[in-house]
Amino acid sequence: MAMKRSSMAKRWMVGVAGVGAAALLAACGPANEPAADMTQDPTATEMPAADDGTAAQGGSVVDVAASEDDFSILVQAVEAAGLTETLSAGGPITLFAPTNAAFEALPDGTLDQLLLPENQDALRQILTYHVLEQEVPSSAVTTGEVPSAAGAPISLQVNDATGEVMVNQATVVQADIQASNGVIHAIDQVILPPDLAL
Repeated sequence: MAMKRSSMAKRWMVGVAGVGAAALLAACGPANEPAADMTQDPTATEMPAADDGTAAQGGSVVDVAASEDDFSILVQAVEAAGLTETLSAGGPITLFAPTNAAFEALPDGTLDQLLLPENQDALRQILTYHVLEQEVPSSAVTTGEVPSAAGAPISLQVNDATGEVMVNQATVVQADIQASNGVIHAIDQVILPPDLAL
């Protein structure tokens, strides 16, 4: 299973690097694979859902993020990383989307450095760490680890008493923002792959 995940992550990153959206779609696996099977705990707990009027239902995750003022820095980062086409094509995907406040909380100068062309690979690695290669609505989120599109796993922790969901050290502040190719869950911090230091 670990070899399959590693292979999928490598093929996904090849698609990101420019082979094209077709390579990404081939690497994503079957769209009907149950999201709950990715985690260790079979008990699902719902996150707070987004208001029905907040998402532009017809667009990709990038289009929907671009329509939300609180994701303007994320959209700028996606463009700088060259991921717009990749995150707009096919799917389904789940995007744990840092809010503007999350990006602004990074150490001084970090965001400006990441947006430079010479740091595109690091920015791409960070952003793909926020992506799952299948759609996981709040009703399917369970405690456990899930593989990110960057390859490294993300830790999800569901508080059964409050319904609060942690994504590594970040908290989901708005869930289930629906897009045509997946779902967005807004988070209050930028999460970093374990092998990447800023």
